[in-house]
Amino acid sequence: MRANPPLARRLTTTDAVVIGLGSMIGAGVFVVFAPAAAVAGTWLLLGVALAAVVAYCNATSSAQLAAQYPTSGGTYVYGRERLGSWWGYLAGWAFVVGKTASCAAMALVLAAYLVPVGWQRPVAVAAVLGVAGANLRGVTRTARLTRLLVGIVLGVLGLVVAAGVVAATRHPLAPLLADGSHGVGIYGVLQAGGLLFFAFAGYARIATLGEEVIAPRRTIPCAVVIALGLTVVLYLVVATATLLALGPERLAASAAPLADVVQVIGWSWAAPVVVVGSAAGALGALLALVAGIGRTTLAMARNGDLPSPLAAVSDRFHVPHRAEIAVALVVVVLVLTVDLRGAIGFSSFGVLVYYLIANIAAHTQSGEHRRHPRCLHWLGAVGCVVLAVTLPWQSVVGGVAVLAVGVGHRLLASRLTRAARTRLSHRAA
Repeated sequence: MRANPPLARRLTTTDAVVIGLGSMIGAGVFVVFAPAAAVAGTWLLLGVALAAVVAYCNATSSAQLAAQYPTSGGTYVYGRERLGSWWGYLAGWAFVVGKTASCAAMALVLAAYLVPVGWQRPVAVAAVLGVAGANLRGVTRTARLTRLLVGIVLGVLGLVVAAGVVAATRHPLAPLLADGSHGVGIYGVLQAGGLLFFAFAGYARIATLGEEVIAPRRTIPCAVVIALGLTVVLYLVVATATLLALGPERLAASAAPLADVVQVIGWSWAAPVVVVGSAAGALGALLALVAGIGRTTLAMARNGDLPSPLAAVSDRFHVPHRAEIAVALVVVVLVLTVDLRGAIGFSSFGVLVYYLIANIAAHTQSGEHRRHPRCLHWLGAVGCVVLAVTLPWQSVVGGVAVLAVGVGHRLLASRLTRAARTRLSHRAA
C-alpha cells in the first residue's frame, strides 16, 4: 500500500497570521461580550485581560512546541511526543469534540443573522458544505478567502468602535460605569474570562498548520504572537466601545450587542453592515475551524487513534480530504439535531483542557528548544484549570462527560486490538 503523502508547504507568515486572525476574530466577538458582561458587569475589561493573559501563556507554549514539532496535529502531537500517547489522545479528543461543536455554533450564528428561523438550519448546512468545498480545494484557497473575510470583519469592527466613541461623547461616563457592578465578585470575573477565552482560542489553528507553512520553526512562533497580539488589542478596544455605548446592564441583555452600539447613536443605516460583518466573521471562523479539525483528525488517524482511512491526503490539492469530509458531515448532523446555545462554554472547556496539556508539554522542553521561561507555562496551566472549573456548571459537566466517553473509546479500542493480536499469534503458532 502506498504511504500517504505529506501536506504541501505553501503558506507564508502573512498567510498564517491571517488564518489565525480569521479563527479568533470570528463570530465570537459579535456575541461573547454579552454573556461575559452578565457575570462581570463593569469588570468586563478585566475579564478580557484575564482571558488574554491565559491565551498569551498558552500561545507561547504552542509556539515553542510547534517550532520543535512542525507537523500537523498541534497539541495532539506535542502531548504524544513529550508526555505519552494518552496525554496526546486526550488533547486531540478535547480539541476535535469541542471545536466540532463550535463549528456547528458558528454555522447557526451565520444563519441566524441572515435568514428567518425556519430557514436557519438549511442555510447553516449549506454554509458548512460550502466551507468544506473551499477547504478541499487547497489550503492556499482557504488563506485567500480568510483574508477577504478578515478584511470585512475588521472594517465592521472599526465602524462599531467609531460608534462607541461618538456615544461616549454624547452622555456622561459615570452612569455607564456605575450600573451593573453590584454583586460582581472575583468568581464573576473568572467566569467571564472563561467565556471570553472562547473568542481567543483560534491561535491553535496556526499550530495545526505545522506541515503546511514555509520555514515552520520561524513562521509559526512569529505568526502566533502577531495574531494573538492584534486580537487582544482589537478586543479591548471593541469591549471598551460597547461598554461606553451601552453600559454593562444593557450590554448583558443584548442579543446583538455590536448592532445595538450603532443603533444607540442613531446610525440605523449601519445595522445591516454589522449584520454582514457578523456573518462574515462566522463564515471565516467556520472556514478556519473545519480546516484545523481536519488536520488534527489527520494526525490522530496516522497514529491509529481514529480510523486509518482518515489519514488520506489528496494527491491533487494536498489536503486531508477524507478527514475534512468526515468533520463536515458530523457538523451537519449537529446543525440539524442539536441546540447549541451552550456551545460557547462547552467549547471553552474542551479548548482549555487542550491548552492545559500544551502547557505541561512545553514545560518539559529544554536546551535549544526552550524559547520562553517555564513560569509562563505554569501560569498558563493554572489559568486553564481555573477558567475551566469556573465556567457554567453545565459546560463543566458536559465537558467531563465527553472526555470520559473519549477515554472509554480508547480503552475499548486498545482491548480489541490486543485481543485481535492475541488471536493472530495463536493462529501463527
